[in-house]
Parts: sequence; structure tokens; C-alpha cells
Amino acid sequence: MKKIAVFPGSFSPFTLGHKSIVERTLPLFDKLIIAIGINFSKTNKFDSEKNQKWIQSLFASETKIEVLTYEGLTVDFCKNQNSKYIVRGVRDEKDFEFEKKVAQNNKELNSEIETLLITTLPKYSHISSTIVRDIMKNKGDLSKLVPNHSNIQEFFL
Repeated sequence: MKKIAVFPGSFSPFTLGHKSIVERTLPLFDKLIIAIGINFSKTNKFDSEKNQKWIQSLFASETKIEVLTYEGLTVDFCKNQNSKYIVRGVRDEKDFEFEKKVAQNNKELNSEIETLLITTLPKYSHISSTIVRDIMKNKGDLSKLVPNHSNIQEFFL
């Protein structure tokens, strides 16, 4: 049976920190699904279809990665994708405490789900999508924040 992991998030936008988590997690699994969650109670900053295409372009040569969108509970999405693993990145103690609670709730909802909390590399721990959006809005330099920053404008602006 294939080991399939789901890396869920809004990824608005996908940052170098996210990319690092993907690259460091990929060797552990047969397939990694980058799952863009569509949360109607949270205003998505980017069009989910454009976001999906941009992230797909970042990993076009990687056959073990699939980029999908989903609505609803992550554990339900995992079940539909035959995945028993959720991957989450944590930058600091605040992220850890939040992700721990989410993981515990996911375990209650589906006892077969395991959550792997992967610590962000120190060189990326200062990056957040919120900060990146602000820099992008003000036409700042994104080169040390997002992968393939030169083509992000064609997808989002």
C-alpha cells in the first residue's frame, strides 16, 4: 500500500518555508498531496485555481507531488485520497500549540490519521504568508520569501 501524505494549507501564497517542508517530507512518502483548502469563513487572498496552477508549476518535474484543492474537513479529504498522514510545518511555540490541538481533534475525528509536525528551518522561520502578501502589495522584493518569485506576478496580480 502506498504511503500518501497530505500537506494542507491556504498557501496564499506558497512560500519558501512551505517549499522546504515539501522537499524535506517528500522522501518519507510515495506521494505527497499539496492540498489547498478552500475555507469560506476565511477570505482566500488568491484565486484557488490560479494558486493551484502556480504551485503545480513549482513542482512540474516532481512525479510524487500532486496539487489539489478541497473543501471541508482535512481528515475527510485525507480519507478520500487514501492518506493516513497529515504534514504540518511549525515555525515556533505558538504554531506548535495550535497544530497540536488540531492534530488531537483530527485524531478524534479519524483514529487512523497521524499528523507529522515538521519544524521550519531557522532561515525560513520569519516568513509568513501575511508578510509576503504585504510585501507583494507594496511591490517589494520577494526573492528571499517565495519560490520562483519572478513569475508570481503573472498568477496573482
